[in-house]
Amino acid sequence: MSNFPIVAREDFSDVTYLLEVHHPLMARAAKPGQFVIVMLNEHGERIPLTIADFDTHRGTITLVIQAVGKTTKQMQQECRVGTTLYAMVGPMGVPSPIGRAKKVLCVGGGLGVAPIFPQARGFKQAGAQVIAVLGFRNKDLVFWEDKFRSACDELILCTNDGSAGMQGLITDGIKVALALHPDIDEVVAIGPPVMMKACADTTRPYQIKTMVSVNPIMVDGTGMCGGCRVKVGDQVKFACVDGPDFDGHLVDFDDLMLRLQRYASVEKDAHQRWSESCRMSKPTDTPALGS
Repeated sequence: MSNFPIVAREDFSDVTYLLEVHHPLMARAAKPGQFVIVMLNEHGERIPLTIADFDTHRGTITLVIQAVGKTTKQMQQECRVGTTLYAMVGPMGVPSPIGRAKKVLCVGGGLGVAPIFPQARGFKQAGAQVIAVLGFRNKDLVFWEDKFRSACDELILCTNDGSAGMQGLITDGIKVALALHPDIDEVVAIGPPVMMKACADTTRPYQIKTMVSVNPIMVDGTGMCGGCRVKVGDQVKFACVDGPDFDGHLVDFDDLMLRLQRYASVEKDAHQRWSESCRMSKPTDTPALGS
């Protein structure tokens, strides 16, 4: 098993960070919408991460990660420039269909801002007019604004508190975009399931094609474990091999969100054990003699 060097890191907030990993073969093969499965070390958990960017000239894959569980928090602590990931498998999943749409709305919420970027760039390179709607809780969490402005024809930035861009939820930004551009052919939305559900509900009355990228629990990434089952209309799909992109108007988001909570207690226990081991491994100050 090869190790994959981390050549750049950037911290966007106290929980969100970027890792740029050197992997020339994967960088040449990657397409918008695909993902990788990474392992921090030999005994580490396998976690799926959507590719946020890829650079064929630098030979790198960019991952934007949120430290929410044991492994992502451990990676936040240990992954620095000069260190390596034990394993990185991919690119996996079906690439996003960059079709012949003339005008596309790309919507990213929170961490979903990162994986929507390759799709926005892909549509632009295919000749489409691209409008981006990005949503964050506040201005301190905003990242890649300049990157999107350089790749898109128009950017609508939303924050919950109005500290940057327009005040409102991401669905408010979608409504503004649809009012300005009633001829939008397709909407692509990436973010937490509750956000993607809200986006699909917003576009449903307009009958605009709306694609979402789901990230359910995943183990092997080959469809064998069945952990990534997603209900899409009257069918059961496997996100790792059939997706991760699906018709947002057909995805059963309630079932998806329920499944995501299935191992919550196990994840909590794993995080607690890791936190305790971290505290035990930290050196303690030895009091001076006579104190």
